[in-house]
Amino acid sequence: MLNEMLQAFILVFIAEMGDKTQILAIAFATRYPVKKVLLGIMIGAFLNHGIAVVLGSQLTRVVPMDTVQIAAGIAFVAFGIWSLRMEEEDQEEEKASRTYGAVLTVALAFFIGELGDKTQLAAITLAAASKHLLLVLAGTVSAMVATSCLGIFVGKKIGNRIPEIGIKTAASLIFLLFGSVKLYMALPARYVNQFNVTLYIIAIAAIFAALLRKNHIAYRSGFVSRYGNISRKLYEYYSNMETEIETLCNGEGVCGKCDGTRCPVGNTRALIREGLSEDENGVGEIDENLLEEKSFEGENLDEMIKKTLVAREISQGSQRKKLDRILANMERIRLVKK
Repeated sequence: MLNEMLQAFILVFIAEMGDKTQILAIAFATRYPVKKVLLGIMIGAFLNHGIAVVLGSQLTRVVPMDTVQIAAGIAFVAFGIWSLRMEEEDQEEEKASRTYGAVLTVALAFFIGELGDKTQLAAITLAAASKHLLLVLAGTVSAMVATSCLGIFVGKKIGNRIPEIGIKTAASLIFLLFGSVKLYMALPARYVNQFNVTLYIIAIAAIFAALLRKNHIAYRSGFVSRYGNISRKLYEYYSNMETEIETLCNGEGVCGKCDGTRCPVGNTRALIREGLSEDENGVGEIDENLLEEKSFEGENLDEMIKKTLVAREISQGSQRKKLDRILANMERIRLVKK
């Protein structure tokens, strides 16, 4: 039984390495909290592969697979063009994300994007030969989430070293290539002639060149995307706070043995370092009983609270929760400050 789940996991994991799923995951991870992106991927993959597992080989009797492939190809081409849109054109996306929510937005994108893909076809094949459909589904969905996790991790490391316009351009080219190949393979032969192919290439190239030129002009003028701007501001906040939080610490000469993250100053220090590293190590809670024995220095506490409130307003997801904890710690420090 478990062999079937493992087989499904390995097959889909290998198939999706370097595929569009990882590119999608990286793109969405720059817009939404990673946990919501992964939850959306899980839901989208579950629905997509669930259809494959339930219907199995019957899917092609309901909807011709060529039709599904054509629809998927058009979607990929559209997403390739969307990847090069500028910030002001992203306002509709922001409105949509407020309307549908991050999880549903990602889930819909993955559900549609994986229609007719090789992993859905693999799920159909595996389900047709298996008596344990739920295990097959669990294997394929977990593989999609695993490849997305890997893509986000690698993307964040590489993304810090590659200009944003380079990432947008590469993502756009990959999606355009996927979509074009799908359309070429799926469209009836009578439509795939030299004239139509040439016209298609010219049209796509013209749109791509126009958007790319617009991007280059904007970036040379000092344009920074909304997401890049927020990331930069949060990094500056954490960098400044890393120094300023030390002004509140009395040191072991006053406090005796350091209480680490059980102390509000130590706890805030750990949260700041977590924010700088973009890791989620799970900083523990403070010990409220210690506050009765503590006193803190720092004349700039009010200014630090103001800066934290500003940073909180532009953050979301796990970053906002982290800043809420920092604010709570500072309020505790204010109550017992000398």
